Amino acid sequence: CNCCSPAGSPYQPVIEALESHPRKKFYNVSKLGGAKYDTLPYSIRVLFEASVRHCDGFLVKEGDAMNILDWRTTQSHVEVPFCPARVVLQDFTGIPAMVDFAAMREAVRNAGGDPVKVNPACPTDLTVDHSLQIDFSKCAIQNAPNPGGGDAKPPARLSPLRAPRKGPCRGQGGCRAPCGEHSRPAAPIESTPILCPFHLQPLPEPETVLKNQEMEFGRNRERLQFFKWSSKVFKNISIIPPETGMAHQVNLEYLSKVVFEVKDFLYPDSLVGTDSHTTMVNGLGILGWGVGGIEAEAAMLGMPLTLTLPEVVGCELTGTVSPLATSIDIVLSITKHLRQAEVAGKFVEFFGSGVSQLSVADRTTIANMCPEYGAILSFFPVDNVTLKHLKHTGLDEAKLEVMEAYLKAVKLFRNDESSSREPEYSQVVQVNLSSIVPYVSGPKRSQDRVAVNNMKSDFQACLNEKCGVKGFQVAAEKQNDTVPVEYEGHEYKLSHGCVVVAAVISCTNNCNPSVMLAAGLLAKKAVEAGLVVKPYIRTSLSPGSGMVTHYLSSSGVLPYLSKLGFEVVGYGCSTCVGNTAPLPEAIRNAIKQGDIIACGVLSGTKNFEGRLCDCVRANYLASPPLVVAYAIAGTVRIDFDTEPLGTGFGGKSIYLRDIWPTRKELHTVEEECVISSMFKELKEKMEKGNKRWNLLEAPESTLFPWDSKSTYIRCPSFFDKLAKDPVSPQPVENAHVLLYLGDSVTTDHISPAGSIARSSAAAKYLTSKGLTPREFNSYGARRGNDAVMTRGTFANIKLLNKFIGKPAPKTIHFPSGQMLDVFEAAELYQREGIPVIILAGKKYGLGSSRDWAAKGPFLLGVKAVLAESFEKVHRSQLIGIGIAPLQFRPGENPSTLGLTGKEQFSILFPPEMSPRMTLDIKTSTGKVFSVIALFENNMEITLYKCGGSLNFVARRFL
Repeated sequence: CNCCSPAGSPYQPVIEALESHPRKKFYNVSKLGGAKYDTLPYSIRVLFEASVRHCDGFLVKEGDAMNILDWRTTQSHVEVPFCPARVVLQDFTGIPAMVDFAAMREAVRNAGGDPVKVNPACPTDLTVDHSLQIDFSKCAIQNAPNPGGGDAKPPARLSPLRAPRKGPCRGQGGCRAPCGEHSRPAAPIESTPILCPFHLQPLPEPETVLKNQEMEFGRNRERLQFFKWSSKVFKNISIIPPETGMAHQVNLEYLSKVVFEVKDFLYPDSLVGTDSHTTMVNGLGILGWGVGGIEAEAAMLGMPLTLTLPEVVGCELTGTVSPLATSIDIVLSITKHLRQAEVAGKFVEFFGSGVSQLSVADRTTIANMCPEYGAILSFFPVDNVTLKHLKHTGLDEAKLEVMEAYLKAVKLFRNDESSSREPEYSQVVQVNLSSIVPYVSGPKRSQDRVAVNNMKSDFQACLNEKCGVKGFQVAAEKQNDTVPVEYEGHEYKLSHGCVVVAAVISCTNNCNPSVMLAAGLLAKKAVEAGLVVKPYIRTSLSPGSGMVTHYLSSSGVLPYLSKLGFEVVGYGCSTCVGNTAPLPEAIRNAIKQGDIIACGVLSGTKNFEGRLCDCVRANYLASPPLVVAYAIAGTVRIDFDTEPLGTGFGGKSIYLRDIWPTRKELHTVEEECVISSMFKELKEKMEKGNKRWNLLEAPESTLFPWDSKSTYIRCPSFFDKLAKDPVSPQPVENAHVLLYLGDSVTTDHISPAGSIARSSAAAKYLTSKGLTPREFNSYGARRGNDAVMTRGTFANIKLLNKFIGKPAPKTIHFPSGQMLDVFEAAELYQREGIPVIILAGKKYGLGSSRDWAAKGPFLLGVKAVLAESFEKVHRSQLIGIGIAPLQFRPGENPSTLGLTGKEQFSILFPPEMSPRMTLDIKTSTGKVFSVIALFENNMEITLYKCGGSLNFVARRFL
């Protein structure tokens, strides 16, 4: 097995038997470095073990392993290979990867190779979790178009919404769920549990869940059939079907091994995933980070990822967590500290006395936000807390013993005793947990933290500030304007700061029961006090998996969340990726009429402007209990210390402090409800699949039978010029600028994942195929169709192109002077044989890892992106598809160089290229300036010369 012991490895002599389990073998890498190994950060030790285990003298050389061992002197300037133990995909980025595999099979067959050989060489898991859209919610079960334009009418035949009620369960603890065990009428508030918390009997699911599930399978049937075909035809890949859970959570609860065992050979679990929040598993002691689909495909085919050996920042946690602070508060505080420490492109590793106070759930929540402070990963080494957690999840005792013995043998187990020696780090950042107070983040960026007790004054400041990263520039005389609106027979008044979207999403908190239970307990106390949520607020509860619903149900808080409008809408990414149902028309009209700064509050990870809804301009990230609190208050312009949330029974003013759950209450409920049976139930659910998936039919042919009429799955054109020998990079001559962009252009700006606007180029294409707007679905759902995704590139309504001067997905075609959709202008340039480039400011490519943010520009004809700086993953993706990332020299940008963007640019690539070499660019005005070619290592240069990693890998089969 190559993953355990490649033939000819120079390190085979250090293979040993585990002392306590002689049949188990492993590379005892701790003997290779002695004291040098003992000072390495734990994350670097995992890299070292992987290089030793995969050393074959070709893809991984002996010198590579030694470079990692010499990390103290080689960090930051030596490139090393990394072969992950597995790859994790989610369907938005997974479907283009699998479509590429299918297209690669076809291309290899056409070039004379054997298509059957095209399979993942690295174990791969694909979770279908990004297809869910909220067509129906507590206050919006209606026949209305959904955000993706698909048909929101319920199917002709729906599964029964509720089983005939036999009466409530009167089992231990006073269960009132209709599980059929007993017979006494239930109180109305408790009519929606999903599981009987005491008998674990399956119960009828709420109407919203069933309707959203029906819609998901209906609109995505073609994609799901393709995934089903992939699971049948490709070896070494498993598909986790819809309605199982989010990729991050499924990875934590089911896929993660911590220690792999293959044919009695032991090695550390590690992975890369096509989602920037893959880092969540770092909290479990597993090395992993997010990459683009292009790099993931290379890893799937057994190619090592190449990275510059990173610096490792040690984050020392001290002190004790405040009773009022949740994991979200800890996350946002650590995010701020690490941002200020400039950890972008580095590993972060946690140590100190405060680490042992954090549960694995807390750690994974912290690690999940890693992309927001720019680090590659945030690693919590395995310790006693980790082992205790794994024991509670039901992991076999024998496996736990082997795991602990192995990790201690290779010194990957962290001893939390104060006398133990800590590794040496590149730098140390200290965070005192005692100083952390509750925060939210917004209104436009996750790094802009606001203390909850300053929220009212901060929002007022945002109204006063000029339009920018925080400001909205509302005239002083209009800041207290109200707009009356009639909704469901009652009149309400909307004003600046009014909450219209409140989403409890457990993608950040899915692994942390305390924060979700806090939301539920707060809801329970609120309902019991007589508080309500205004009906026009788009409330939703999207659990990460059935486990979350299970503990919310078994703790008795789910009915109270439902009473406030937070009803389970389904399992998967929804609000956070822009899949929110439209607001009621009356509310939308009122917001537009009064130019109201309406707010969304969600417990997710992304709050970019316009992401939730085009009329919701202020978006705040908050902990789940605060989402519920702001929904009850109906506004963010509130001081929780001095102003009541609302009026309860008997006209009593109810303050947040009256209903906020104590840590003791949370601990008691968590101990009683978050038990190993939850993990057992979830694992059984994933292994059995679901009825709709199991009955889904799919072809079994070696090559995928492409349907020319399909608007979801198309054979892409990346391999049209596949040849055995690569062609050297051609010079870029007289290129026009397709777009002139500013700072912080996100992957959402480049390749939106949400709804397809009716006036967009993608909509025109789909209309030409006979589809109605109700059938458009979303960009994310159509990532398997290059024609849609190319037209959707730079189609975000918030894209600010300096050529246009206002947000719009438009640009100027300079030869004709026309203002066109970006796709139409690019198509015209390609017809004319004119190459195009992009000018941008700082942090180009921020946000979620998204391979179409590279593939789309490539198919638009973009040859290079000239920016002041790049987000690391996106820079790698550009190279992987064949686009050159070029960076202005320090202190220079288009303005300082006197560039207008209307010039034509010529770039010459020399035959012999080197990492971070300087290139000269000449403009049509005669100006010549230098840029840095951001190729970090020789492997990236090789990939670029081969036309990207896809063509590089495909040639291996010829």
